Amino acid sequence: MLSVYRNMFRIRDLRNKILFTLFIFAAYRLGTAVPVPGVSPDAVKAYADSAEQSGIVGLLNLFSGGALSSFSVFSLGIMPYITSSIIMQLLAVVIPRLQRLQEEGEAGRKVVTQWTRYLTVILALLQSTGITFLLSRPNTVLTGPTPLITDYTTGRVLIMVLTMTAGTAFIMWLGELITQRGVGNGMSLIIFVSIVSRIPAQFAAIQANSSMLQFWVIVAMFLLLTAGIIFVDQGQRRIPIQFSKRVRGRRVLGGQSTYIPMKVNNAGVIPIIFASSVLYFPALIASSIPTEGFFGPIRRFVDNNLVSGTSWWYVVFFGLLIVFFTYFYTAIQFDPARQSDMIQRQGGFIPGIRPGSATTRYLEHILSRITLPGALFLTAVAVLPSVVAILWGISLGFSGISILIVVGVALETMKQIESQLMMRNYEGFLT
Repeated sequence: MLSVYRNMFRIRDLRNKILFTLFIFAAYRLGTAVPVPGVSPDAVKAYADSAEQSGIVGLLNLFSGGALSSFSVFSLGIMPYITSSIIMQLLAVVIPRLQRLQEEGEAGRKVVTQWTRYLTVILALLQSTGITFLLSRPNTVLTGPTPLITDYTTGRVLIMVLTMTAGTAFIMWLGELITQRGVGNGMSLIIFVSIVSRIPAQFAAIQANSSMLQFWVIVAMFLLLTAGIIFVDQGQRRIPIQFSKRVRGRRVLGGQSTYIPMKVNNAGVIPIIFASSVLYFPALIASSIPTEGFFGPIRRFVDNNLVSGTSWWYVVFFGLLIVFFTYFYTAIQFDPARQSDMIQRQGGFIPGIRPGSATTRYLEHILSRITLPGALFLTAVAVLPSVVAILWGISLGFSGISILIVVGVALETMKQIESQLMMRNYEGFLT
């Protein structure tokens, strides 16, 4: 393994890409320590010490690499870009023009990427305005009895909103730089660094708040989840495709065989992000309604059961939403009718299955069978840390989504480095 790391730095192009990526990581982590102007450092420190580290707020803080709890210029993290990317994918299903742009190749993808950037800025403006409003009110999902922002004036709020929006745009630019000049997918690696930077502090907090037996059980669970994610992430059902032979003049074309790889976890981490976003809306709405009167019970139920990850209601709702969105997103990503038509137009067929509607029904059957274990796996990974936290009465800083993202991004980046090494006849990580 050590020889692999040496080989990585022997190749000049690969060495420069890795060093450039590490430099961008350093710049990003530096930005997470720069506070938003207009707030005193003492208030930020008090807020960071009392910030909730589980449930919805914990997830937002996780994706920002702790920037939300320190109220830095990168408080929004990369979440606005993730949300805008998901929205564009969903709109492509219902807007034919978007779908045609995605199928036009590089030129069409550039247009879609530009629209995604504009939508990211709009979402960043809305989210930063909402966060500053919540931080100026006591007893919201982001604050305790004492609000972080005491002087809620138009000028100060405008500076904070513009600063956090500019921070999100800067993170988006850093991610695109990594994709163009570094190694791996830039946006995914930004999230990877955000999560990894929080892991040492999270395990230190777990060790301080639990017994030695509980700590080592949690460590073992972390390792088992990592191994399970690697195993399932590599799992796929291969649908064989045979192409007919065609004679053109003296040449015989076709006759090759290939396969359609259908992954067990075809939806990736998107269903968990969808489910978290849906659970965030009730908490956000409840923060703006009074605690007394007609809406008082609703506000208390949301605060007690849908904000924190240490509630059985949170676990149940979260799990059901993950299963639903897994089927929903898989249906968007893989259309059996469209896939069947594409196979038929290319002169291919599945052995033993008639082309056309029979192939569509066969692919639908396989898709429904393979999506169920993927949905249950995602649900188990997402809710297992919360279940352990409820049973033992301790707060786990990490969650299943953090492990899923870290493992997935690490595998994808290793594959890219592996291909660079194999091109130059070097032994890679996975060989």
